Amino acid sequence: MSTQLSADVVEGFGEGEPPAEPEPTKELAGRSPTQIALARLRQDKVAVVCSVILLVMVVLAILAPVINSALGIYADLDSPDAPRPNEVLEFDGFPAIGPPLHGFTWDHPIGLAPGTGYDNLALLLLGLRTSLIVAALATIISTLVGVTLGLVAGYARGWVDSALSFFIDFFLSFPFILGALALAPIVTTRFGGNTETLKRAELITVVGVLVVFGWMGIARLIRGQVLSLREREFVQAARVIGVPTRSILFKELLPNLVAPIVVSVSLSLPGYVAAEAGLSFLGIGLTETPSLGRTINRAVPYNEPYPLYLWVPVVTVMVLVIALNLVGDSVRDAFDPKTRR
Repeated sequence: MSTQLSADVVEGFGEGEPPAEPEPTKELAGRSPTQIALARLRQDKVAVVCSVILLVMVVLAILAPVINSALGIYADLDSPDAPRPNEVLEFDGFPAIGPPLHGFTWDHPIGLAPGTGYDNLALLLLGLRTSLIVAALATIISTLVGVTLGLVAGYARGWVDSALSFFIDFFLSFPFILGALALAPIVTTRFGGNTETLKRAELITVVGVLVVFGWMGIARLIRGQVLSLREREFVQAARVIGVPTRSILFKELLPNLVAPIVVSVSLSLPGYVAAEAGLSFLGIGLTETPSLGRTINRAVPYNEPYPLYLWVPVVTVMVLVIALNLVGDSVRDAFDPKTRR
């Protein structure tokens, strides 16, 4: 009887559907902290919109000479193809084409500069290019200096740490504007005989001033991080087995500082853009190279009769700085979830 029951059971299983095969388990792929942070950034709508704005402005800045040549607009009238000042200016110095005295024209979408006849769009694109170059150079150099000194100050002990900390505090206490005011006349007097030489000297001076007074913040940040990391097990183990100090600093500690460095860089860029524009506006920055601050400086007397001449570069600086600040905040939030909004 038991044999017959077993046969019926087997026959019953044979008549039904075969049992479903178990689904293969999905392998879990690990993600690094950087990948997680980038995923958070892609989900942040503010970061995406501001990144697109910055990308457009960077592309316009990089291609500024090409765009100016394609549109036939000039930031100066020295080119043989450029119009003569008497062809684009009226007797009172205001543009003979476009605003403020004439109607809109696609040949000069935002008008011409009074007194010179330079195209405002060409000046805007070249000024944007200059501001981004100065901000990028100042950010890169100050980051390299600050990270290096912060690593050494945080890892070292005794008089080395004390000397570097005093050095950092000393520069933090020195007034930024006073240093710029002291250096600008020296550069102008020394290199004022040649315009091209003066342009390069002013650019180097502005970048140098921004670096000299801008590396201390990231240096203090890195020093504080290293003070915590140097007591970790992996650093102690590397020291015990005789790993050279340089390798500990740049191969053990530095990779663990990527997040604060990225956050600091993203927040430094808008500060340098605003600082360059401010120095050029005050006449102690770039006086021979087109820049946003220089354009604003020249447009201030024409605020009432020609507001477009002033407010276009002002709004450009505002949009650039706000976009950089919002991207910096998003980067900080992405790399440090505890600060997420």
